[in-house]
Formats: sequence, structure tokens, C-alpha cells
Amino acid sequence: MTFQRGAAATVSLVVLSQVVHFLTYSGLALLLPFIRQDLGITFAQAGVLSAVATSTYALAQIPAGYLSDRYGPKRLFFGGLLGWSLLAAALALAFSYWAALVTLAAAGACRALLFAPGIALVASWFPPQRRATAMSLFLVGSFVGTIVLALSAPRLSAWFGWRPAFAVYALLGVATALAFHYAAAENPDARPARRIGLGDALDVLKHRVAWLCNALQFIRFSAVTGFNFWLPSLLVSDRGFSLEQAGLVVGLSAACAAAANPLGAYISDRLGKPPLVIGVSLAIVACMSSLLVSVTSTPLLLAVVALHSVFMTVYFGPLFSVAVDALGSRRAGLATGVGNLFANVGALISAFALGVIKDATGSFAAGFYAMSALCAVGVALAFALSRMRTASADEALPRIGENWSTT
Repeated sequence: MTFQRGAAATVSLVVLSQVVHFLTYSGLALLLPFIRQDLGITFAQAGVLSAVATSTYALAQIPAGYLSDRYGPKRLFFGGLLGWSLLAAALALAFSYWAALVTLAAAGACRALLFAPGIALVASWFPPQRRATAMSLFLVGSFVGTIVLALSAPRLSAWFGWRPAFAVYALLGVATALAFHYAAAENPDARPARRIGLGDALDVLKHRVAWLCNALQFIRFSAVTGFNFWLPSLLVSDRGFSLEQAGLVVGLSAACAAAANPLGAYISDRLGKPPLVIGVSLAIVACMSSLLVSVTSTPLLLAVVALHSVFMTVYFGPLFSVAVDALGSRRAGLATGVGNLFANVGALISAFALGVIKDATGSFAAGFYAMSALCAVGVALAFALSRMRTASADEALPRIGENWSTT
């Protein structure tokens, strides 16, 4: 009973922490039209705001994963949520572009302490055969937070301005971090027999399956960030939506993603074929990225947003679980951290590039067509990953006539 209570409390608090974290993280994108106007910046400069936070977030991924495996994920997750929330409150008080840049650079490093440690902490309370499902739960909180933000932020910012609204969300993060610190726990049975060392980190970088997963992570988060960060601006500037209407569309997107994410993990765990889920999802995202900037009617646009949101998240759990399966649960934090480093390099490039393309061409179309082509490359990589995993499984089986004993 104690084990069950510890698992339920910890997983629930991690999910709640993701909810409040995404009130501020998603708020950067949804409130970007107000932020741009307030700070007097261009689309390209707004892309740099995302890029600088993503840069420090990406650079801290491997250290965060290594420290999580070596010292335990709970204290790192707590420090990450508290640091991000305090810096988000500081951002609400930043009245210059350069102050916002410095604040987001520091916040990105704190945010890195949430991802790999958070996934490792949640996964540690689940059996290996349910690893993809466990990892998908971590993402559910982000979608719930985005939905709450989409429904509340436009009205709050209209009443009080974006700064007070953003500060309230940040203070909720501080309160949740303190609750997590006092009530969450690590699974004592999941502690490794020995601490990992630098040699383990080097081994992660030598594994062929891990490198394919890293390339797929680059593509995955390029598409996710390009879509999530620029969707509100695309709707407002290219389609003439009001901020409140854009908020409702963002809420629709998050709701679709929240429903699809655990379903994709469940299918992957049941079939035992995560590369299939990855490949099919990327093929559909490739199509939706092109349609997003080419359909003309609003009902069709909403359908495209919904389908894009479903399939860009279906394969989150399966992709991370493949790397952990290949490298072992003892290095779950490292495997997750390395993969997320590559993911955020892709995010950095896509967030900045789409802003530059918008400024240069007056439209987001060329950027999303390029994203479609990148996802098509991902389909080919998913096929290669399937072949490689099959070959690895065959090599692990004794050949006919071999002695099955170890003596």
C-alpha cells in the first residue's frame, strides 16, 4: 500500500507540475503578439526569444540526464520547476528586449532539469513493459496546462494585461514546486546497483539505435516547436483571427494532443512495434504541415490543426522508449537527455527559421513546406530504425545447434 501511495502521489505531482509549467511555457507563444507589441520587436527577434531559451535548454540536457541518473531525479526536478517559475515571474517584469533575452536564457537551463529527471522519475514507478505509457503520462500535464492557458490567458490579459496574467501563472509554479518537494518520492527499488560514470555517457553516444533515435528526435521537435510556437501568430497575422479565437484553436490543439498521446503509447506497448507508430505519425504530420498553410476554409483549417496535433504527439512515448530499451533503464536519464538535446537543436532552428521566413516573405508557407519535407525524411529513418531493431533482436537469439547453457 505504501508503494502504491508513493507511486500515485509522485506521478500525480509530476503531472501537476507539468500543468503549471506549461501555463508559462505555452504562454510565451500564445501571448507573443502582446509581447512583440510591448517590446517593439520583429518576428525574427521574437524567434530569437524562443531560440535563446531553447539553446540553454538543449545544452543542459545531457548534464541534467547524467545528474539525474547519478544523484536521483527528484531534487533536480524540484530545482528546475522552482527556477523556471521564479524566472518566469521575472520575465513579467522585463521591460526591454535584452532583459527578456537574458531572463529566458537562464530559464531555459532551469527548464532542462524538468525533462529528463521528470521522465525518469515517472518511468521508475512503472514496469518496463509499460515504459512508453509511463513516458506519455509525463506529457499529459503539458497539454492540460496548454488547454487551461488557452481558455484563461486571452481574457486575463485583456482585463489586466499580459504581465499580471503571466506573473500569476509563474507564482502557481512556485507553489507547486514547494508541494512537490515535500510530497513526492523516488522509488527505492528503482535505484541502480552502482552509480553511472562518464563511461556510461560515452557509451550512449556510441549506440547505433540511439543515433537514429537522436535524428528522429531532431525532426520530431522541429515540427512540434514550429507548430506550437508560431500557430497563434499564424492565425492572428495570416488568417485574421483575434487572440481569443487563436486561444480557442490552441486549446483545441492541446486537447487533441492530450487524448492522442497516451493512446499512441498504449498501441506501441501492445504491438511492441514503436517504429511503426513513429513512421505512420511522421507521414501524417508531413501532410498536415503542408495543408496548414494551403487550405483556405476555416473548418478545414481546424481539421488540419486537430490532425496535426494528434499525430505530432502520438509517437512521443514510443520514440523515447526505444532509446531507453536499447541502452537500459539504468541510463534512462542519459538516454532521454541526449535524445532531448538533439530534439531541442531542431526546435531552436525551426523557431528561429520560421520567424526569419515570415519576415522575408510575409508568410509562414515556405517554412511549413520545409517542415513537411523534413518529416518525410523522418519516415525513412523510422523504417531504418525498424530494420535495425529487428536485426539486433535476431543477433541476440542463439542460432540453431548452439548450446543454450552458459557453462
